[in-house]
Amino acid sequence: MEEAQSLLRSEEHRNKVAHPVGSKGVEDFRRRLKYFFMNPCEKYRARGRKPWKLMIQIVKIAIITIQLVTFGLSNEMMVTFKDENLMAFRHLFLKGYKDHGLGTYVLYTKADVYDRIYYIIDRFLGIQNLTVGNLAYERVNGQFTPLSLCQEFYRNSSIDPGNETFDIDPHIDKDCISVYPGESTENNNLASPFNLSLDFKRLLSVNVYLTLKTINLQTVRHNELPDCYDFHTMIMFDNRAHSGKIQVDVEYDVRIYECREWSVEGTSGKIDYLLLWFDSVVILACFTSLLLCTRSVIKGVQLQFEFTSFFHSHYNKDVTWADRMEFVNGWYILIIVSDTLSITGSGLKIGIQTKFMTDYDVCSILLGTATMLVWVGVIRYLGFFKKYNILILTLRAAFPNVIRFCCCAVMIYLGYCFCGWIVLGPYHDKFRTLDRVTECLFSLINGDDMYATFLHMRDKSYMVWLFSRIYLYSFISLFIYMVLSLFIALITDTYETIKVSVNQHHQQDKLPVSQLQAFIAECRDQPESGRYQSDEESEESCCFG
Repeated sequence: MEEAQSLLRSEEHRNKVAHPVGSKGVEDFRRRLKYFFMNPCEKYRARGRKPWKLMIQIVKIAIITIQLVTFGLSNEMMVTFKDENLMAFRHLFLKGYKDHGLGTYVLYTKADVYDRIYYIIDRFLGIQNLTVGNLAYERVNGQFTPLSLCQEFYRNSSIDPGNETFDIDPHIDKDCISVYPGESTENNNLASPFNLSLDFKRLLSVNVYLTLKTINLQTVRHNELPDCYDFHTMIMFDNRAHSGKIQVDVEYDVRIYECREWSVEGTSGKIDYLLLWFDSVVILACFTSLLLCTRSVIKGVQLQFEFTSFFHSHYNKDVTWADRMEFVNGWYILIIVSDTLSITGSGLKIGIQTKFMTDYDVCSILLGTATMLVWVGVIRYLGFFKKYNILILTLRAAFPNVIRFCCCAVMIYLGYCFCGWIVLGPYHDKFRTLDRVTECLFSLINGDDMYATFLHMRDKSYMVWLFSRIYLYSFISLFIYMVLSLFIALITDTYETIKVSVNQHHQQDKLPVSQLQAFIAECRDQPESGRYQSDEESEESCCFG
């Protein structure tokens, strides 16, 4: 640092001799740079202007967190209601369904397939007398929406496994039959409302589509108006593998909307405008923060160009890329992203409350990510205190080395992923797809479920068993004992270096100093000196935090 400062002093001295009139301009510009890199508290002492951005960020932390909590409770009730209805549909329409058989409800005989299909029809026609829930049929133009049974099959096929011959037309045909509520239900056990015939040799799937309506009443206990739900349910009999096993599963799509007519005792007939007002306040605060931070980023970029031109004209040197990036405040970028997500998420939340839209998942992602970034931004303000900024300094110093290390480790990791997927995929569920392989190997790095992964490969062929042992042992040894240890060592070594520097109060002497820092260090004016008040250059955007 001393060498850099002495070099700048000598060059500046030569510049003053050659251009004595511009010496004051150099000091003024140096003071402007020092003021730009001050924290909000120092800027307040320097010019007495209120740190509006700092105050807005503090307010944002409170109101965004409150908004997220209220939306999270509402979202939780909605998700719970949907999941419980899905479980109810499985028990209502899948004969003999057990909870522990989730995702493994399978059929092996033709009689079972016919029996389960007729069972679904029986249950649908008598749903209102069976269920303990508030389920009802959907009406369209005064008529009930029917149950639709559609089968997909190859157009023509002649298959004879005994003679090892087949003739298949790969085009897929679809045939649908509708059953309306109110049709012959005199017998409790409906024999057959139609003549169902399935050609299992060319059958691909049988899909049963039905629509049921219900109302989520549990929201009344949380002072929210109940919503009406349309469950568009599909029960799928999957025979695409033609392996002698037909897997049955239940899927649904939900439409949430405001009920047509409603009345809740003690509740006004209007939408809860208090929540809408609060969401509007959040949008206003985030929009104000977005404008201030964007303005500061633009001013920082402008000051960067000024510094680059100034340094080149006075010292005949080019400014390094690292010095240029010092003018781009990463925390402001983080706040801008957070504000954008909050504004978008709050707009979606208003749309959900007014029933114009029901996309809870997108709204949850936007608001959750925005809140996470807001709380991460709190670290910036802790960094104003030297005893609390060790985390920021450690992350900043270790980040380049960590990125380079991770790039090398990812190449090895991807190699193991592709190898495990292609070799072990046919024999192990955890390696069946590429995304499962990445999750399994990442779990192994963290020591999760090792024994189960090894045990599952015990009964396979000798070649697969031997390969799986070599594969798993080498992966665990390489990543747990070497890669993970080196990764931790990078962080630990950086932390120890920063810690020693902070404890000895020689951080700036220990760490490399850039030309920008050395140039600013020549300014000895403290924030309380009053010199910044007389600066003719107006830095309105910088004094806001």
